[in-house]
Amino acid sequence: MTAQRLSTPEQQVLKEELPAWTQQGQTLQRTFVFQDFVEAFGFMSRVALLAEQRNHHPNWSNVYNRVSITLTTHDLDGLSSLDVDLARAIDALLPA
Repeated sequence: MTAQRLSTPEQQVLKEELPAWTQQGQTLQRTFVFQDFVEAFGFMSRVALLAEQRNHHPNWSNVYNRVSITLTTHDLDGLSSLDVDLARAIDALLPA
């Protein structure tokens, strides 16, 4: 998938398309809370596989049962279609 920087109108609909994510400038951010460290680490492993498949890797951190993820496309200095695709794929990992 080729990255394309999102236009202003495309960025404006992100709140509706990805309601659990927060747009901060040219990033998408979300914090996930799990039962414990093992569950959080398992989630991170599944996200790592998604990221590697897409060759698009998140900025993230883990503290015990919390995983914070920030998505942006550094090569384009902003949000791109890769960020939206990865955010959707990450959301799909969670139970409905």
